[in-house]
Amino acid sequence: MDVVDVWNGQYACALQAALRLTNEAFADRLGIAPRTVATWHSNPEVVLRGETQQLLDELYETASQTVHKRFALLLAPDPAAAAGRGGDAAQPLRVAIAVVVREDQVLLVCRRDDGASGITWQFPAGVIKPGVHADTAAVRETFKETGVRCAALRDLGTRLHPVTAVQCEYFLCEYLAGEATNSDIDENVDVMWVPKASVTRFIPVSNIFPPILVALEEPRDAEDQR
Repeated sequence: MDVVDVWNGQYACALQAALRLTNEAFADRLGIAPRTVATWHSNPEVVLRGETQQLLDELYETASQTVHKRFALLLAPDPAAAAGRGGDAAQPLRVAIAVVVREDQVLLVCRRDDGASGITWQFPAGVIKPGVHADTAAVRETFKETGVRCAALRDLGTRLHPVTAVQCEYFLCEYLAGEATNSDIDENVDVMWVPKASVTRFIPVSNIFPPILVALEEPRDAEDQR
């Protein structure tokens, strides 16, 4: 999508997710109240005011190509689902996240974040494209980003991310092979194995899905028996 004819709540929230901004940071970039952004999340069909349309046009037009790609993926329709509804409605963005464990370490990537929060450490992740299983996406994106081959052990659950409001599906994965390298320099600054016990030094505990913390506390022999 190169041009947005009319901004509604759904498109505005898609741009927010593509920029990886919190409600507060997104509101600050636009010069509006955070409660207005929250309203867009609760009412995605609402058509925004004229001056807000202009602000969003400017923000979108000055965004990086990476943001444009994420925005387009977020709004890409699922052909099968659209056919079932008899329309071309956009589907919510779904992201697969891999928690890759190697002995007492876990794999992290340092994102080249376009948002106000700057560079942030996260688990390897990628958009789940139509027709692709979430666990397959998690494994594939991990290799694409880091050069690490892994296998999904189990599903850790699904949630709406507290910062981006994107639907995230988490998988505990075991390391198979490969050296951890930054294979996606457009998205990431660095890739690193960190001790399990040190994860909260890189990612705020409030942003970590609780089942991940539980899984990282499990003894290694319990993982090996799965």
